[in-house]
Amino acid sequence: MIVRPTRLVAALIAGFALVGAAQAQKAEVIHWWTSGGEAAAIKEFASMYNKMGGNWQDNPVAGGGGGAARTVIINRMQGGDPPTAAQFNYSNQYREAISAGLLNNLDDLAKKENWDAALPDSIKTSIKVDGHYYAVPVNLHMPFWVWSNKAVLAKAGVTKEPQNMAEVIAALDQVKAKVPGVIPLALGGQGWQENIMFRGVMLANGGKDLWLKVHKDKDLSSKEFRKTLEDFKKLKQYVDPGSPGRDWNLATGMVIEGKAAFQFMGDWAKGEFINAGKSQGKDFGCALVAGPTTPYVIGGDVFVFPKSDKPGVKEAQAKLAAMMYSKEGQVAFNNKKGSIPIRTDVDLSKVDSCTATGVKALKERRLLEAHEQFLAPDAVGAFEDAVSKFWNSDQSVDDALKAMQVAVKR
Repeated sequence: MIVRPTRLVAALIAGFALVGAAQAQKAEVIHWWTSGGEAAAIKEFASMYNKMGGNWQDNPVAGGGGGAARTVIINRMQGGDPPTAAQFNYSNQYREAISAGLLNNLDDLAKKENWDAALPDSIKTSIKVDGHYYAVPVNLHMPFWVWSNKAVLAKAGVTKEPQNMAEVIAALDQVKAKVPGVIPLALGGQGWQENIMFRGVMLANGGKDLWLKVHKDKDLSSKEFRKTLEDFKKLKQYVDPGSPGRDWNLATGMVIEGKAAFQFMGDWAKGEFINAGKSQGKDFGCALVAGPTTPYVIGGDVFVFPKSDKPGVKEAQAKLAAMMYSKEGQVAFNNKKGSIPIRTDVDLSKVDSCTATGVKALKERRLLEAHEQFLAPDAVGAFEDAVSKFWNSDQSVDDALKAMQVAVKR
């Protein structure tokens, strides 16, 4: 995609050129994007900032689905040595930092770009607190996709992407029976990955109504939730013994290489396929297991800008935020990341069908808040622990259900 520079970015570039290389504004950026596709995406932001005359200092922190990085970020802010910018997700993860007065607001940029009108309410709920904007949204991820290797499916006689859990399980059975040596389901056996798969099954079984009943109403008594537990445990038979502790991108690599047929994972997995030179529709497939009108759960990434007494930091932060939200920044980054731009006023005419599904949901405002928006952090952790215990033990459905019910009410 080719996007002409906006006046805003053109002005930033011109301004940086006047500063000169000797006075380039340093910007230390902490994030957790360390896989091939993720690293390629963040380099787009870094390259753009450096071309504007800045000095991007990359500080990736791997591990824990972002948990390790968030710990570093919070500790640095509380210790008086904050980075220039830091990655978080759409969630309540940075609310305590706002309450503690540790973050600068982005009201000037929000007013200039008319975020009040441009952004969906479900996004604003995460980044606007007490009337002020505290984070720049850079993308929209949908965490609950099923990815597949087209060549493996062809060998198994699976002719279409599964559109519900019954079709997923039928396809897994076909791979298991007809393609010896190939693992039907690649899973990274880490808690957050197990929970992505669990919630994907939940969406497939109950859609928006079940999602809100569980996370907002904290009611797990429905037959659809019980079926979610049963279907989730059925998936265990398709996973290989090497799953525990496996990183998500290694599981994606198994699908890319044809060592596995399917993976439940967010659309950041697409960045790995793209980075490997694979094409959607030809080499790999994507499906929403409740069909094309599956509620698009808000996942994705923001950057916050901690307060600092160092000279020039606030100016660098303003330029970083404007660049990240710019049309060209959004397109360049998201083309590599596998996510969709948060802006709907960029050229998306040549995107693949996976991205087109997300763009359609965004334009229709068919979005659904993530579970972190409804549950307290302690409840999120307790629920995820309960899901992982159920997956990794012989615990009964009844006992797991009781544990999860207690967890969501914390």
